[in-house]
Formats: sequence, structure tokens, C-alpha cells
Amino acid sequence: QVQLVESGGGLVQAGGSLRLSCAASGRTLSSVAMAWFRQAPGKEREFVAAISRMSGATYYADSVKGRFTISRDNAKNTAYLQMDSLKAEDTAVYYCAADAVATAQRLAKGVLIDDYWGQGTQVTVSS
Repeated sequence: QVQLVESGGGLVQAGGSLRLSCAASGRTLSSVAMAWFRQAPGKEREFVAAISRMSGATYYADSVKGRFTISRDNAKNTAYLQMDSLKAEDTAVYYCAADAVATAQRLAKGVLIDDYWGQGTQVTVSS
């Protein structure tokens, strides 16, 4: 079992930045692949970014590439999503996910096997 708690969401103007955090407990972060997904009102959940267990390889949705950065601090058992140059279309509830089996590459394709989710944090970007 993995428990995930997101924080760091809020209201920001377009062009601004936010950093989301995802604190994990229950097992060490290095044993799971981590990812961020988001869901905007009336839309399906979509992949944002993923990071592998050990190598730190990262994967991004085309819509956020070059603006968002996913990272992890295994010593703190915390993953992060740095979001820069935010746009109104980034407005959504952001969810942290961990998978004990699937690789980060598979998470990037929406393939989840032994997945755990946080409660979500709202990000609102005003234009």
C-alpha cells in the first residue's frame, strides 16, 4: 500500500509558476514509478508527467513539455511537479499517482497496473 498526499495547488495568473508536492508513505518512493495526471471540468483525466524509479528518466505530455518538470527526492519520499509559464488551459485538478509494477514509460501511455492515487489538488490559472 502507498498513501499519497498532494499539496501546492492554488490560484495563479497566466505566466506564473506553481510547484506541486506529493508526499508518499507506506513504501519507499524508489520502489514505485511516479506520475502526475490532471482532470479539467468536463474532460477526461490526462497524463501530465512521469518519472522512473531509479534512473530518473522522465516523460511528458506534449502540452506541458518545456514548461513542467517532474522530479523526485527519494530521501524525502516526495515527488514534485514544477509548473512554469502556466496557461489557462492548465487549470485542472492534479493527481499524483504511484505504480508498484508499471514503468514510468507505461504510465506515460496511460497503462497502470498496481496504482495508487492521491486526493488531488486544484490548480487554477487566470488569464
